[in-house]
Amino acid sequence: MTAAPHKHPIEQDPRWQAVLERDARADGSFVYGVKTTGVYCRPSSLSRLPKAENVEFFDTAQQAEAAGYRPSKRQARDQSQIAAQHAALVAAACRQIDTAESAPSLKQLAQQAGMSRYHFHRVFKAATGLTPRGYANAQRSRKVRSQLERGHSVTETLYEAGFNSNSRFYATADHMLGMKPSDYRAGGDNADIRFAVGQCSLGAILVAQSVRGVCAILLGDDPNQLVEELQDKFSRANLIGADRDFEQLIAQVVGFIEAPGIGLDLPLDLRGTAFQERVWQALRRIPSGSTVSYAEIAQRIGAPKAVRAVAQACAANRLAVAIPCHRVVRSDGNLSGYRWGVERKRQLLERESLSEG
Repeated sequence: MTAAPHKHPIEQDPRWQAVLERDARADGSFVYGVKTTGVYCRPSSLSRLPKAENVEFFDTAQQAEAAGYRPSKRQARDQSQIAAQHAALVAAACRQIDTAESAPSLKQLAQQAGMSRYHFHRVFKAATGLTPRGYANAQRSRKVRSQLERGHSVTETLYEAGFNSNSRFYATADHMLGMKPSDYRAGGDNADIRFAVGQCSLGAILVAQSVRGVCAILLGDDPNQLVEELQDKFSRANLIGADRDFEQLIAQVVGFIEAPGIGLDLPLDLRGTAFQERVWQALRRIPSGSTVSYAEIAQRIGAPKAVRAVAQACAANRLAVAIPCHRVVRSDGNLSGYRWGVERKRQLLERESLSEG
């Protein structure tokens, strides 16, 4: 009796069956590299099937490229189409979350997109920087802030934002607002914000911190104007001048401005709309010494037509260098507007380039 031929380990992998069947449903969940040609393909590729022993699998195209593979001609042509399709699907999911009375489940969002839950979760996070639940929470936070700022009662606000009980609302209110809802509605009454003003090579600098993290890093020519800007933003908070320990924080920020290579890792208190926070999270993933265009950021967050809104979100950033909006440039590579002046933007980019070089 003849023994059954020994199977290669790759043939035991369920992904190999997807390759053999050219299963389009597996596209986006992995790619395979072909050792004899040095290219990688998606599962549904119509390229000639390789031998199992010449194949290795990767979770993403980036991993395949890091291993030395290049995209096949068909893969390279299809990648831009897939990226556009993903952007459209993520944008549709964001609209569904934005308009729903209660946050849709991951299963519902994935079904609408025609993807598995795992695949949709990964695509959504890659595009927006947030998980679907994180995006829904950010959107709910925006609704809460908007309602309270308009003078609505806390009770009206919690139901308008989709909370069905007081306990659930108050359990998450501090995380969303950094203070009690009634204090936020009153303009920040009772919230302690510590701050200090100093000098760096870019001029005056102000750093402020709430109990949740750094909430402002402002640059300018006049220290008094920076303090006035902080007072306008937190009109009824308790602004507390710096003590010696806090001055160490401002020294850390100044040190990063002067020598970007040392890095800056601080807890941040982000206070923006859901869209702004998506943009800011995307900005934080731009490597030091690199630049991207406003259009690229719009693509990355799944809103390719929202280039102007991306620019507005950059302008609304109050956390200079910690949220590196200075790394965003025009599509032609030229520097454009910067909240703290184009010349400061130029200097920051030059220092990062020298530091990385």
